[in-house]
Amino acid sequence: MRAEAEAYQQVDKQTNEAPAYEMKTGAEMIIECLKREGVDVIFGYPGGAVIPIYDALYDSGLKHVLSRHEQGAIHAADGYARSTGKVGVVIGTSGPGATNLVTGITNAYMDSIPLVVMTGQVSTSYIGTDAFQEADITGITMPITKHNYLVQRTEDLPRILKEAFYIAKSGRPGPVLIDIPKDVSYNVAPFHYPDSVSIPSYQPTIEPNPNQVIKVAKAIEQAKRPLILAGGGVISSGAEKELLHFAEKMQIPVTTTLMGLGGFPGSHPLWLGMPGMHGTVTANRAIQNADLLISLGARFDDRVTGNIERFAPKAKIVHVDIDPAEVGKIIPTQFPLVGDVKLVLVELIKKTSPGNTVEWVEQLQQWKREKPLRYKDSKNGIKAQYVIEQLSNYTKGDVIVSTDVGQHQMWTAQYFKFEKGRTLLTSGGLGTMGFGLPAAVGAQVGNPDKKVICISGDGSIQMNIQELATIVQQKLPLKIVILNNSYLGMVRQWQQIFHDCRYSCTFITGPDFVKLAEAYGMLGIRAVKKEEVTEVIEEGMKHNGPVIMEFIVEEEENVFPFVPPGASLDEMIEGE
Repeated sequence: MRAEAEAYQQVDKQTNEAPAYEMKTGAEMIIECLKREGVDVIFGYPGGAVIPIYDALYDSGLKHVLSRHEQGAIHAADGYARSTGKVGVVIGTSGPGATNLVTGITNAYMDSIPLVVMTGQVSTSYIGTDAFQEADITGITMPITKHNYLVQRTEDLPRILKEAFYIAKSGRPGPVLIDIPKDVSYNVAPFHYPDSVSIPSYQPTIEPNPNQVIKVAKAIEQAKRPLILAGGGVISSGAEKELLHFAEKMQIPVTTTLMGLGGFPGSHPLWLGMPGMHGTVTANRAIQNADLLISLGARFDDRVTGNIERFAPKAKIVHVDIDPAEVGKIIPTQFPLVGDVKLVLVELIKKTSPGNTVEWVEQLQQWKREKPLRYKDSKNGIKAQYVIEQLSNYTKGDVIVSTDVGQHQMWTAQYFKFEKGRTLLTSGGLGTMGFGLPAAVGAQVGNPDKKVICISGDGSIQMNIQELATIVQQKLPLKIVILNNSYLGMVRQWQQIFHDCRYSCTFITGPDFVKLAEAYGMLGIRAVKKEEVTEVIEEGMKHNGPVIMEFIVEEEENVFPFVPPGASLDEMIEGE
């Protein structure tokens, strides 16, 4: 197709008219657009419909990470985006390549992660004919993308790429999909990359309403028992410093959702832990006794609120969110405030003076002393909580942690001290098993100078275990921690509590993970006794290459505290 482009240039010379723009194939346009957006790495898997894009990628200078499954590619791009704050970029082919991305797109959509997902499509003349490897991916992903495009003309690619990156990262972040027919990639057209984006129907509110800021400031100053509920929006807006400044200035305690962990230092005296189904007693008591609940970039997920009719019964609600659709959606809100969390906090810091919260803070500190997170340790066997504690102590929070979903995820949230934003990568809204390992790949690629740990269970790790090959090929020094209890642990726990220990289909076997590591060309080590835990952690963390550290943990250990479904936050089962 380069010959066709050269022919266009020759025609221009024959007419003595300089071409307005350089002629490029669609595939060349895509690569040039990615470069202009500052993209430095792409995650993907080639196939017939994207061959022209991969051909243009061949000598582009851009780094490409070849996954072993499209789901691995998109979770890796997700982990890259969460850990760096940049837009993750994914390429998949048409048909099954595109549909294999659907879980990862949904995962990013639920957790507000900025991705640009490019899928190949059959040529435009074949669309709608049930052609080989044709799937209506724009129709399939309409409910799970912030926006999506089916490109019909090559000359539209630069505008669409520009808009896609803008939409993905502005306002409430999210995934944008671009479906690109094969002939659109091959065809030649004038290339012009726009300097700016103008989408009249999309104008996210960034600056908060000054009058609402004043009302919120007054309510905060008058509150005797205020509480900050910080969510993932604090991290996506980069508001960690402002939150710390505001909380210390006003002496307001802070609880952070699962997605907000790291948004406030876990070692800070004002931090109460995570709230909700597996939150701390103090955080849940604080919510139920606060007179003003200040939600910052959190969406009142059901795992946080418990029974919504009995959630925060004594509190007026301040709801700060960049997405107006979230404000008041779940919990009635007396003080709605739409805007970027960071900008809102900057204004609140200016306009508030400290109130009197001394008695409230003292009460919460007393509850923290009386009701700490605890578990009954074992003399010889290994408790999963103990492994997490030792990992936290060893790394001192100077590490990026990805998790899968299940008991190990909740124990990590409870017992690992996260001090900084973008250091916990976990599937919050969708709860996707198989997320942790590829997400760690993306985090390590995006942060080559940082230590990255994937904490998983023996069930979750097998969902995308093929990505071990990606890790080895990319020479990533990832540390993989597998807490092996021979069960799908969280489901087993519910079966124990609610179904009289009828463990239906939750016992799970797996490979010898040490031998598997060796088969992939990694170091594999295992601890079966408590006394071996610290030795395995030290050996694994000091190893220069990738490692699987397997810990054989007690099979029927449960996650506590636990708020049963339908119960209120003050009806916790505290456990042993």
